[in-house]
Amino acid sequence: MELRNKVVLVTGGGTGIGRATSLALAKRGAIVAVNYSRSEAEAEDTVRTIRQAGGRALAIRADVSRDGEVREMVAKIARDCGSVDALVNNAGITRHLPFDDLEAADGEAWDELFAVNVKGMFFCARAVAPHMVGNRQGAIVNVGSIAGLTGLGSSLPYAVSKAAVHGLTKSLAHALKPHVRVNCVVPGAVATRWWAGREEQMKRLAPRLLLQRIAEPEDIAQLICAVLEQEAMTGQIITADSGQTL
Repeated sequence: MELRNKVVLVTGGGTGIGRATSLALAKRGAIVAVNYSRSEAEAEDTVRTIRQAGGRALAIRADVSRDGEVREMVAKIARDCGSVDALVNNAGITRHLPFDDLEAADGEAWDELFAVNVKGMFFCARAVAPHMVGNRQGAIVNVGSIAGLTGLGSSLPYAVSKAAVHGLTKSLAHALKPHVRVNCVVPGAVATRWWAGREEQMKRLAPRLLLQRIAEPEDIAQLICAVLEQEAMTGQIITADSGQTL
């Protein structure tokens, strides 16, 4: 898919990987809809940065865990921009819970993480699908995590939710064939605000990786753009982790 002049929705598009992806898409000439739930200032700043560089973008609020809000967001983007050609399902949350404390992984934690990380991605994909199918062309990239591959991460429910994202990717690839491609980019450790308060831990991890570096959000953003552009790929889980899982 040629991204120039395509309308791309990036959920959680104002911070971290989402922000880097929004900026990278704009550099490729895409019209970027920067979704946010609580990070309004960051989303507006991302849009401002894109516009100052001559790009086209808008900020739009929706809680991806709420189907009604997602449908309203997509309808507004389609009204304002003409369609929705691609989706980067990036919005996600976590809780930091000890793995060996199963009681800490209570029902509330499971419900909250699955509502955003799994159901939210499905809601967004379902909302954009009619536009893509109608255009007989579309691409979705879900942002997973190596936690979904290794079973380890910030919490047990988080790791399981990301494994579900990987499964959702394959199921959506079947459901939306042949015109909509659905793939999953799986980052390892990335230098984002998720490491806030654990910077020393991040610095200790870097030398143990094969490439001896923690990925930057821009690394993942470039891969996401490349996957959106790749016409011969669907249902794939693509890892970018500096060799962390080897």
